[in-house]
Amino acid sequence: MLCGHEAQDGLQTIAVCFNEEADLTAQHAQTGTIPTSSTLQSTEPWTLHEDRALPAEPTTRRLAREIYTETKRLPILSMHGHVDARILDEDTPFGDPAELFVIPDHYLVRMIVSQGGSVDQMGAAPVDSARPAAPSPDHREIWRRFCASWKLFRGTPSRYWMEHELVEVFGITQRPSAETADAIYDQLDAALASPEFRPRALFERFDIETLATTDPAWSGLEHHASLAAQGWGERVVPTFRPDPLLELDGTSWPADIARLAQSSGIDVTGYASYLDALRQRRQAFLAAGARATDHGPFLADTTPLSDAEANRIFDLALSGAQVNPAEAQAFSGHMLFQMAAMSVEDGLVMQLHPGVVRNHDKAVLDRFGPNKGYDIPVQVEYTRALRPLLEAFGHHPGFRLIVFTIDETVYSRELAPLAGVYPAMKLGAPWWFLDTPEGMRRFRETATETAGFYNTTGFVDDTRAFASIPARHDLSRRIDAGYLARLVAEHRLDLDEAVETAIDLAYTLPRAAYARR
Repeated sequence: MLCGHEAQDGLQTIAVCFNEEADLTAQHAQTGTIPTSSTLQSTEPWTLHEDRALPAEPTTRRLAREIYTETKRLPILSMHGHVDARILDEDTPFGDPAELFVIPDHYLVRMIVSQGGSVDQMGAAPVDSARPAAPSPDHREIWRRFCASWKLFRGTPSRYWMEHELVEVFGITQRPSAETADAIYDQLDAALASPEFRPRALFERFDIETLATTDPAWSGLEHHASLAAQGWGERVVPTFRPDPLLELDGTSWPADIARLAQSSGIDVTGYASYLDALRQRRQAFLAAGARATDHGPFLADTTPLSDAEANRIFDLALSGAQVNPAEAQAFSGHMLFQMAAMSVEDGLVMQLHPGVVRNHDKAVLDRFGPNKGYDIPVQVEYTRALRPLLEAFGHHPGFRLIVFTIDETVYSRELAPLAGVYPAMKLGAPWWFLDTPEGMRRFRETATETAGFYNTTGFVDDTRAFASIPARHDLSRRIDAGYLARLVAEHRLDLDEAVETAIDLAYTLPRAAYARR
């Protein structure tokens, strides 16, 4: 709430704001009108409170400010995300505000859809060109719909990210609403046409030290090669994502195997040549600067099969015969074990994040394709599932495994105890649906007592929305500052230790976790 008043921390500020709203509401009661968000909105320029997301309690807040001050200017290590390398290679303008902020952002789209909207109204195009399509919505109209829905995002991290982007990055001084939508659109449109808001200019302004993209195993990595030739080879690096190649029952698996064969130059005629082709692609990614692999299976199972059984199931799939679900799942778990073995060989960090039902609404998938906000978390078991992999490689000095989850019930029960004993395993940051202020606080509270801070790897933003990268890292640094401040206030840490830990969480740990080896 922007009240236009200077006031002390805590309840005094809140009281000033509520008194103003009470007076305004009383005025509307006398006139018979009902106050709305637009009538209650301050006439002062929209600004963001410097203490946003820090603790409300005054003593802890002062400590959190001091800790956050030491981390807020640190470079950003964005080591897990989905920004397209082409954007930085070509360095062309982003397009209009709807293209940059709304259409690619699952969080924004899914919230509006949940209130009765539809993905096509938010810019999703049908994937089947044979089916008649509704007229594409005007991008200004998409932006208007988003601004008119601004109140839906109250209390969500999307609200925090968008506020940071609009105010801190683009200098917007009006809150989004139906009334302000066009004016904000015009201001953003003008900014996006200027050189200062081109991708590389923002990359420098955001102080991104390293950005990792996520790329299919068959990618030619041509944009990474172009960037490397221009001196950006250590700043924008690929990540090896082989998931479709490990899922024998996937509808695209035969075509994906053909892509693997073409990109690797190895004719995949059986299980052995399949493994050779995967190794070749991993080497190509390493040569392009890759630091990690990325795996998002449905289950965390890592049970290896015998060579004979792996050959049998693979040959069955390659022949075009139907592989039953049990065989497909067994092969997937076996291949996660093989990916770990390959990471021991080549040094790529193995990132693992199971537990999502992808594309929950089949009708939306069929009409508009994947990644439209319908990926839903499920409960995951890790202790028994990871045991084969960790027994084989958990103490190997050349292996590094970072495990993420969207099932936060396993942090204290399974993941923190595992990361707290196996030297090869580290606990990944809260992400996706847990990439929230409360989710990050719960993570620290449930994981730290068992795993400590130094068996975690720092924050990852996992975003496709390039302009949101600094907002997401800023929020993480604020939440960590608040958690550490509480430990100082409770005399469980000294302030110098809290500051050192905050710096390690923001910068030192992710740098070490994804270092070349």
